[in-house]
Amino acid sequence: MTRSIRIGIDTGGTFTDVVAFDEDSGELVTTKTPSTPSNPADGFLAGVDKVLALLGATGADIGAVSHGTTVATNQLLEGKVDRLGFITTAGYEAMLEIARQSVPDGYGNSYFWVKPERIVPRNLVKGVGGRLDFTGAEVRPFDEDGARAAARWFRAQGVNTLGVCFLHAYANPEHEERMRAVLAEEHPDAVVSLSSQVLREYREYERAMTTLVDAAVKPRLSAYVSNIKARLTEMDDRAIPFYVMKSNGGVLSADEVVHQPITTVLSGPAAGALGAALIAKVAGFDRVLTSDGGGTSTDVSVVIDGEPTLTTEGTVGAFPSKIPMIDVVTVGAGGGSIAWLSPEGTLKVGPQSAGADPGPLCYGKGGTEVTITDAHVVLGRIPPHLLGGEIPLDVEAARAGVEQLASKLGLSPEACATGILEISAWNQANALRQVTVKRGLDVRDFTLTTFGGSGSLLLCRLMDVLGIPTVLVPPNPGNVSAFGLLTVDVKNDYVQTHVTLDDHLDPAAVTGIYDELTARAAEALAKEGFDPAEHQFARTADLRYFGQAFEVRVPVRPGALDPQAVADAFHAEHRALYGYDFSGDASQQVEWVNLRVSGIGPIQRPEIKRHPVGGGFEARSDRTSTPVRPVCFDAADGYVDTPVLWRPDLVPGTVLAGPAIIEEFGSTVPVHPGFDVRVDEFLNLIVTRSSQEVSKA
Repeated sequence: MTRSIRIGIDTGGTFTDVVAFDEDSGELVTTKTPSTPSNPADGFLAGVDKVLALLGATGADIGAVSHGTTVATNQLLEGKVDRLGFITTAGYEAMLEIARQSVPDGYGNSYFWVKPERIVPRNLVKGVGGRLDFTGAEVRPFDEDGARAAARWFRAQGVNTLGVCFLHAYANPEHEERMRAVLAEEHPDAVVSLSSQVLREYREYERAMTTLVDAAVKPRLSAYVSNIKARLTEMDDRAIPFYVMKSNGGVLSADEVVHQPITTVLSGPAAGALGAALIAKVAGFDRVLTSDGGGTSTDVSVVIDGEPTLTTEGTVGAFPSKIPMIDVVTVGAGGGSIAWLSPEGTLKVGPQSAGADPGPLCYGKGGTEVTITDAHVVLGRIPPHLLGGEIPLDVEAARAGVEQLASKLGLSPEACATGILEISAWNQANALRQVTVKRGLDVRDFTLTTFGGSGSLLLCRLMDVLGIPTVLVPPNPGNVSAFGLLTVDVKNDYVQTHVTLDDHLDPAAVTGIYDELTARAAEALAKEGFDPAEHQFARTADLRYFGQAFEVRVPVRPGALDPQAVADAFHAEHRALYGYDFSGDASQQVEWVNLRVSGIGPIQRPEIKRHPVGGGFEARSDRTSTPVRPVCFDAADGYVDTPVLWRPDLVPGTVLAGPAIIEEFGSTVPVHPGFDVRVDEFLNLIVTRSSQEVSKA
């Protein structure tokens, strides 16, 4: 009899993380395998094979596979955008050049700032006649001959990836759809993205950029997803359901995601934030900061009441992407981040990374530069092997590299290594400040949840730097992103711009737009195999005060539209964000801008099991047989013999005082002197300052 096993796979820069959930028995199995940067699909399939072997299962037992991919993210971060063509309304060919006329760091930088290259150079932009007004009414007819001439020109130039963004296409897609029909006839090999399909929202520059980013990543992501889907089929002759994580906190089938690849640009970080949010909520923490440390970077986000915050003002690398995405800030401070000397002779860390190949010096794969992982190895904070012994580390190679770097700085090797980690900790702390302080949130009011292979290595320093009172480290922290993939519903977002003042609002018209968006969401959920009885819909609206340039998103309750309730929610949210509102000022009108609907298809989530409290080590004196290792927590104090504990041996109720090193298959938690650790009933590590340290403060 076949089983129903759902597999979550998150491909990172160094490791591919795998979690499998047996829906029949409730068993949850985790593992890792090295990533394969030259062809990420190889690491993906190796992970599937490995976890199936651990479960004693075959391809026939797979119920579904969900995947968090960095293919689109890495392509954009590395700027590897192939030749793109841009077709827009005649007279607006300079849209990308003009952009928002903004200068980084204000006008004081005007004389020195050099405008970066546009995603499409000016010579690959073509205008086509025709014009719609903001209501979607046709002002000038579509220029069929001009459209054909543009299509033939791009074909002759060998430009096979095109983005189409006509003025006011968000209100009426007719001209863009006619352009696509012309391209299908005149340039059938072209990969085309239409703004009316990618983002039906006003602001021409952002809509154009989002459409072009969608077009840019479409060929590579489509090939990658199609390759994995074909190779999954080889494991079982049926079509194994294959889902890809989206930036908005949902998943979408591989068949559909190739038509909207822009939605995957923060695929992996979104899954991690959702997994950590669920784990922390079950453990009783409702205000949480998540910190996902990988091999290349660390991703941080804010979770309030179990829900990560969303934004539509995100960027990936140098490219703005105005799609709903979990609000994640990324900093180049992962295990593979390289330590280097600036021209002035000062020590820097990241954002460059040694990745998985060749990797840090201690990997013994030909790496030549000191990384954060090498610093941890030299200081004894991580063991001389990874993955429970599967990957031995060359400690001497790491030490030689650190000693060489230290000699250039005139420091001891220990001072150099701790300096590398201190810089990395402050880089991470600054990212956490970005997602809190700039939103008016006090970082000290939150619990920090650290995960990822390297995410928990610096948690004690982060507590010191930021004043955070508590840190939660989930079990199997290196696999939280992959676990998050198993907790994610299918989700599609739809938006329609509808600019109108509150006192001119026609509730029937707004309800009609919501009904249309809901119908589109229902159609998409039906394609994904969800019964109508399972469909869930969430309505929101973007509002602002008349004269403002940007909006605030608020929920819209189901049922009959209540404009006053929506306006009241807007006033309250505006006050929470900015410290003031105009709820009592009749002269300051509220303006509705965008209407949004999210269609949600719920899935069965793995249960986070509660374990009885009892047993465990109560004090250091009980650990006479515990192995020890020399560990340096502070260069001034040197190395101290530190107990090394195997995390699976720590039962709920265990209480430990630092210093200690807690190791498990995919991660290590160094507990500095002055900190305590408690194992809760869900097997999370809860790290706090010791009572003596608190009293000193």
